[in-house]
Order: sequence, then C-alpha cells, then structure tokens
Amino acid sequence: MKELVIISGKGGTGKTSVTGSFAALARNAVLADCDVDAADLYLLLNPDVQEQHEFFSGHEAVIRENECTGCGQCMELCRFDAVIEQDGTFRINPFACEGCGVCVQFCPAKAIDFPECLCGNWFHSDTRYGPMVHAKLEIAAENSGKLVNTVRQQAKQLAEKTEADWLIIDGPPGTGCPVIASIGGTDAVLVITEPTLSGKHDLLRVLELTRHFKIPAFISVNKWDINPEMSARIEDAAVQAGATVLERIPYDASITHAQIQARSIVEWNDGPAATSIKTLWEKICQNMK
Repeated sequence: MKELVIISGKGGTGKTSVTGSFAALARNAVLADCDVDAADLYLLLNPDVQEQHEFFSGHEAVIRENECTGCGQCMELCRFDAVIEQDGTFRINPFACEGCGVCVQFCPAKAIDFPECLCGNWFHSDTRYGPMVHAKLEIAAENSGKLVNTVRQQAKQLAEKTEADWLIIDGPPGTGCPVIASIGGTDAVLVITEPTLSGKHDLLRVLELTRHFKIPAFISVNKWDINPEMSARIEDAAVQAGATVLERIPYDASITHAQIQARSIVEWNDGPAATSIKTLWEKICQNMK
C-alpha cells in the first residue's frame, strides 16, 4: 500500500479538488480527510456515514456551585483569567480555560470537576470511490493534530484490512501541528501551489518541513497559466529545495461548475484541467512504484 498526502502551503490552492480527482482515478483506495479544522472533501464525495465516534481530548474545569465555599482561591491561581465571579458565585469560562488543572488541584473544598472535553467526531463512511475516514472538529475546539492522528490511524487500519493499494490523504494547509500529524511516516507528499509570491513563500516553508521528515515531495503548480513567469520561478525554487516537479494544472472555470454539482473535475469533463490532473496522477503512480 502506498500512502500519499496532498497538502498546500496555504488554503485555496486547489488541494481538495486534486484529492477528489485522485479518488476518482485511483483503484482500490481508502480515502482520508485530515483537514479536520475545515473538512470539505465530503462536498465532492458525498459520503454515506457508516460509523460515528466521539473524539475526546484535553480537560476542562467545572465548578460544582452547590459545593463551592466561595473562597476565591481558584480565581487567584488561574493564570488564564478563566474563573468568573458574579454575585459571590464562581464559574469557569469554558472558552478561556486551558485545562491546566491548577484550580482542581488546589481547591480547598474539592468542588471542581475536571472532565474530558468532547472536541468533535470522526466518521467511517462509504463513497462512490471507496471507504473514507473523516472528522469534524467542534467550533473553537483544540487538539486538531491529535484528531488528525486518529483519522490517519483509522484510515490506515482500514486500508490494511481491505488490502487497498492506496491510502490517499487530503491534508491541511500550512506547516503547523495538523500538517506534521498528516505527513509523518507517509510514502510521499504532493504539494499543490499557485503562481503567486505568497504561494512561492508558503511552498518553500512546506518543503523545509518535508526535508526535515525526509519525505519525498512532488510539486504541481495549479492555475499556472495566470502567471507563467512566476510558475517557472516557483518550479526552479522547488527543484533547488530538493522537490520533484510534476505536471502543471491550467486555470479552468469548469472546476467550479463541477464542484457545484458535487463532482471532481475528472468526472465532469475532459477539459484542460481534467487532462492535466489525469497526467499528474499517472506521474505520481510512476514515481511511487
């Protein structure tokens, strides 16, 4: 089984559009959406949820008001100003609490609970192109890197169980913890970038990350023809950074029409973008033999 993760230095470069097309082109694949902070691969693949599991991570203090003596020690000790006092009643602001547990440890009345936080859910679904593992992180919830790791582990177990040839992962943008959790230990990374100065800057940051983890990196410039000069500069910089440049993808307005119909571009037509993405997939397969 080959494990390929598609990432980008920033959002909006077309990463998920390419992933959805690869899902349509691959045979015997398991899919995973590790962009848990803003998951959207489901918009193209319309998954039918088979299993739903709660995701707990971290802790949050909760004061039992009927047992609180009102001493105020929790407020004095909290470095995050998460304890609120109103008319002699102490409460925890859940949006300010960092789950450090100091108030729990030092409450003289032992009147503070410290339950695990329900941060979201992860799902095992069926799609028209095979099984998919994906997740939804609750609003303002943290530990997305841990949820990414959960999604990856579940997807990998499913791929091994079904003897899949591919595990295709739609990764998050950027270079933070969720990205690190997405790419660690994979066989290769495909970075989708765009022909802008910020696109070049973000791409080089991503390539620093892949070099650190010693993961082979492939590059594809999306919408390359809106700025051919910048596209060439980006490809030159990528080669100097040790990456392998593959097929360019031209601008194609029909991608938007395909998305509106919840389809990947390779399902929608045989236009210039679809043709380039098919060639890109062929080159990925050749390079990952």
